[in-house]
Amino acid sequence: MPRSVNSVAAKARRKKILKLAKGYFGRRKNVHTVAKNAVEKGLQYAYRDRRQKKRNFRALWIQRINAGARLHGMSYSEFMGKVNAKGIELNRKTLADLAMNNPEAFKAVVDSVK
Repeated sequence: MPRSVNSVAAKARRKKILKLAKGYFGRRKNVHTVAKNAVEKGLQYAYRDRRQKKRNFRALWIQRINAGARLHGMSYSEFMGKVNAKGIELNRKTLADLAMNNPEAFKAVVDSVK
């Protein structure tokens, strides 16, 4: 009896990998075994960096708040401590946006916590 092979499903699996490898350089884009490794590694990086992106943005916001606070004679930790003590419900993302794009509003926040 001849061996039964589900080539439809196998071709679909390979096609799915090669579709994900679109835009890769060299054999990574058209050789299934090479593309499979490249795609798996790319997905690992994507998973890791979705978490890292949150850390990177928080660090950026802290740098911007620190720069804005130092223009008004305060350090970041001093400023955030006073913001929390006063009960001002502005998160770091909003404070960083104010410090960058609306310095007079940020100055008002600094004056209210001093």
